[in-house]
Amino acid sequence: MLPDLGRQAFNALKYNRRRSILTMLGMAWGIATVVLLLAYGSGFQNALMIAFRTFGGNLVGVFPGHTSLQAGGTKAGTQVRLTREDIEYLRAECPMLTRISPEVDKQSLVSFGTRSGNYAIHGIYSSYEKIRALDVGEGTFFGEQEDFTHTRVAVIGSTVKKKLFSGQNALGESVRIDGISYKVIAVLRHTISNGDEDMNSLVYVPYSAMSDLKNNYYLDGIFMDYEGDHGKVVSAVRNSMAFHHSFNPKDDRAVFVFDAVKDLADLSVITVGIKLLLGFIGLLTLGIGGVGLMNIMLVSVTQRTREIGVEKALGAHRWHILFQFLAEALVITALGGLLGVVLAYLVSWSVGSLTLWSAFIEDANEGDIHLYIDSATLIWSTAILSFVGIISGMLPAIKAARLNPIEALRYE
Repeated sequence: MLPDLGRQAFNALKYNRRRSILTMLGMAWGIATVVLLLAYGSGFQNALMIAFRTFGGNLVGVFPGHTSLQAGGTKAGTQVRLTREDIEYLRAECPMLTRISPEVDKQSLVSFGTRSGNYAIHGIYSSYEKIRALDVGEGTFFGEQEDFTHTRVAVIGSTVKKKLFSGQNALGESVRIDGISYKVIAVLRHTISNGDEDMNSLVYVPYSAMSDLKNNYYLDGIFMDYEGDHGKVVSAVRNSMAFHHSFNPKDDRAVFVFDAVKDLADLSVITVGIKLLLGFIGLLTLGIGGVGLMNIMLVSVTQRTREIGVEKALGAHRWHILFQFLAEALVITALGGLLGVVLAYLVSWSVGSLTLWSAFIEDANEGDIHLYIDSATLIWSTAILSFVGIISGMLPAIKAARLNPIEALRYE
C-alpha cells in the first residue's frame, strides 16, 4: 500500500511540476533559514566558551572589598585586605582545595632594548599555571622552587613578545620591569580571554620576586581550584574569610568570591535561550513556507474533487484519501528539506566565519562565529521541518477525506 501511495504522490507532483517546484523552493528556503540560525546559535555559543577557557575548570577567586553590613563592633564600609595568612587559613579550613595561589598586581613599564610598553605584572605561585589553565607556547613555566627563592624570572604573554621582540627569540633574554632585570623563561600561546584584562598583554613573575616591584604583603586576589561541589567550596571560602576578617558571611561586598562553575552555568542558560529564540524565528520563517504548502494542497484538493469522488465510489476508504494527500505534502516537504540543507551547507561554507572577538582583540580569529552545522542542528531542523510538513499537509488531507462522494462526483 505504501509504495502505491508514494507512486500516486509522485505522479501528482509530476503532473503539477511548476507548482510543486515553487512550493519546494519555499520549504527549502524555510529549512535553510532554520539550519543557518541554529548553526549561528551554536557558533555563537562556541565562540563565547572559547573566551572562558582561561577560567579553567573548578576555579574560585577571592578579591578584597568593603563591608556593607555591620558585624559585631565592626562598622559598615570597613576595607577588607587579603594577606598571605589568608592562604594558610583557606588551606587549613577548606580541605576540598587542591591548588591555591596569591596574586599581586602592578602596572609597570616593561622594556627590551629600545622597545618598551606598559603592561600588567602579576606576582603569583607556580600553581597559578594549572589553576588558570595557562597554555605555554615556548619554554617552561617557573616551578615551586621559584615561589619563595626570589628568582627574577618572567613568563610573558604573546602580545608582550610581539611588541618587545618583534619576531625575535625571547627565551633566555632579559626584560627590564621598572628598571629591574627579569629573565624570560616562557611565552604563553595567544589566548582569547573574557576577563577584564587581555591575558596576552600580561607578565607573570614569581610571588617572591614581585617584592622588588611592589610591597606584596597585601594581595589583590587569591585563586584556587578544588574537587567536589562548587557551592560548598564557595560557602567554606566565604565563611573562612568572614571569620578571620570579622565581617558578616552574608555580606557579598566584603570580599568578592568568583565562582567559575556558576558563571559558566549562567552563560550556558543565556546561550541556550539565544538558540531557542533563533530556532523560534526560524520556525516562523519555515511556517511561511508551510502556509504556502497548505494553500497549494487545498487548491489540489479542489481541482481533484471529482477524482476523489471516483476513488470513493470505487471503494476507497477515508484513510486512503487522507494518506494520499498527506503523502504528497510530505514528499514536497522532504525534497524541499534536502534542498534546503544543501543550500545551508553552501551558505555556511561560503560565509566562513563571522566577526566576534576579532573585532575587539587582535589575532582573535579563533573566537569568531563559525557556522558549523552539527548533527544536533540537523536533528532539530528535521524535527521542525517534520512538524510543519505534517501540520501543513494534514488539514487539506482531512478536507479531502471528508468529502461526500456523491457531491464530489457532481462537482464541476
